[in-house]
Amino acid sequence: MTEEKKETIAREDSRAIAEKIIRTLDFKRARDLKLLHVEKKTTLADYYIFATGGSRTQILALAGEVEDKLEECGVPVGHIEGRGSGEWVLMDYGAVAVHIFSREGREFYNLEKLWSDCETVPLDALLVKETEEER
Repeated sequence: MTEEKKETIAREDSRAIAEKIIRTLDFKRARDLKLLHVEKKTTLADYYIFATGGSRTQILALAGEVEDKLEECGVPVGHIEGRGSGEWVLMDYGAVAVHIFSREGREFYNLEKLWSDCETVPLDALLVKETEEER
């Protein structure tokens, strides 16, 4: 029997952490994914990730999946806020902050506008391409 090799990510590799989170959110069908490189504008993080869930249940499932997949890679979440409301979940991975919103919450808080002068990282290479039949 062959053992499946587990993926590991170094805690200091913020880009690899951000990419793993984006792939995980995409796989679970989060909408409107956005990855901002904010390192030159703040000392709080290197990357901010924004995602939208279609319902409270999906928002909580997205957060749970990110937490599980990163834990499997040896990267535990530092802190999670907002699980009680399910409108905006904030996950702190040190150099990467993940914001998972409801559509209404994302429009209301409009955090992306605050960081609009930061580099938007292209996601094409990270996202799964869907065929028309899969939609």
